[in-house]
Amino acid sequence: MAAPDLTQAEYWNGEAGRRWARHQATFDAVFTPLTERLFGRADLQSGDIVLDIGCGAGATTLRAAEAVGPTGRVTAADVSAPLLAVTAERVAARPAGGAAIDLVEADAQTHAFAPGTFDRVISRFGIMFFDDSLAAFANLLGALREGGRLAVLCWRTLPENAWIAHPLDLVQSLVPEPAPTPPDAPGPFRFAAAERLADILAAAGFRDIAFAAVDEALMLGRSETGDARAAAEEAATFSLDLGPASRLVRDQAPEIRAQAFARVQHAFEARAQDGVVRLDAACWLVTATR
Repeated sequence: MAAPDLTQAEYWNGEAGRRWARHQATFDAVFTPLTERLFGRADLQSGDIVLDIGCGAGATTLRAAEAVGPTGRVTAADVSAPLLAVTAERVAARPAGGAAIDLVEADAQTHAFAPGTFDRVISRFGIMFFDDSLAAFANLLGALREGGRLAVLCWRTLPENAWIAHPLDLVQSLVPEPAPTPPDAPGPFRFAAAERLADILAAAGFRDIAFAAVDEALMLGRSETGDARAAAEEAATFSLDLGPASRLVRDQAPEIRAQAFARVQHAFEARAQDGVVRLDAACWLVTATR
């Protein structure tokens, strides 16, 4: 989530975007169950033309390209140049003969996509950060062909997402309390209340709007030897270096960071089973048609 004094573009083109780009493989692995759920409902067909919003480091773009095959096409849009650079590397490294992939560094809220072009619009956690959600979804509606379909993931409430809430609870007493986020400000839990997004989609002109609750346990850490402490160390590193809790501790004094890490590792070690630390994630999988 961007700091209050930064735009989303500034945030994702700065240190946050570079950090996500460096650790792309870790994020892809953690979010694998959620990616599978998205594509289980996206209904991509051979030859489809797909728009991937907030494509990040390209995991969903490459998966979409596989689904639509050599007669299809995927446009991957993101505001982050560092993440798009990783996507470009991954696209260049794939075998020849797949779907064409176009990369667009742009804000999907305002970018002039060719009208009526896309059969599908997909997004894995890229829709919660628009400055003007209604304008953004109206723009995406215009990019879809008649009968085209939207399929996106967004987070449900913080308490339902233990993978975020648990480490946050553990470290909050060590650091200054963060400023509260206004309810409709860009942020991960912007659409935790399904009605808010449903109203926006309807106002933008979408129909057949449906919400499916998605619940998955995310694997935050794993030890090949089954060692609980090693798995907990990996999970704590993810949570405090890369996950949402990292913003609370990253700029703290070394002794505070050490205390936070010790707390989270100890708690995760108690939760480890067979050398794996898993915590629950809760999302909405939202579909709609033009």
